[in-house]
Amino acid sequence: MNPDAVKSTLTNLAFGNVIAAAARNYQKELLSEEKAAQSSSINEEVDLDDLMDDPELEKLHADRIAAFKKEAEKREAWKKKGHGEFREVTEGDFLGEVTGSEKVICHFYHKEFYRCKIMDKHLKSLSTKHIDTKFIRLDAENAPFFVTKLAIKTLPCVILFRQGVAVDRLVGFQDLGAKDDFTTRALEVLLIKKGIIAEKKDVDEEDQEYDESKRRTVRSSAAADSDSD
Repeated sequence: MNPDAVKSTLTNLAFGNVIAAAARNYQKELLSEEKAAQSSSINEEVDLDDLMDDPELEKLHADRIAAFKKEAEKREAWKKKGHGEFREVTEGDFLGEVTGSEKVICHFYHKEFYRCKIMDKHLKSLSTKHIDTKFIRLDAENAPFFVTKLAIKTLPCVILFRQGVAVDRLVGFQDLGAKDDFTTRALEVLLIKKGIIAEKKDVDEEDQEYDESKRRTVRSSAAADSDSD
């Protein structure tokens, strides 16, 4: 047998094996890309027309709209009662203010006291965030009847009312580290613990929860429509 012919045959066989291996790898890549494309196509279909009439998604959306509407109506009702701002009231208005809302925070202050001004600053900041609670302040010098009735002896004094009943109070800065440099968040956490305000979520967090709810509905809808047995 011709040695050159044998060498040529072996070379051709080796080259053929390389080509075959490359062809197999290419076929695997094609299959992988096809599966990815199918998965992407399913997601696109789920996210578009196929879910436009999905009853679960429609109910979720309707519930969300109803919740927004209810919340907007409550906010309007609260604003009419003076919520959403930190307001000055007189002794004559005081009783009507604390009995007219479910939750009320009233700061008894003295206009010359530095610590009263610090408390005012933090309460004003919280009043716009916690609109479900009414925030008011009353000049203790001009309200001798209620100062005596509520046994207020130290200022600043923040009294917490529920349904018109004084349920708790903050006297000075005793519960805030007894220092002047406490943060608004520290006061907020303290009032949350006392149950007069509630922890608030940011709008972004609420939107993220809503988006996640929609994604869960989309996933469950896609699973229900699958052909697997």
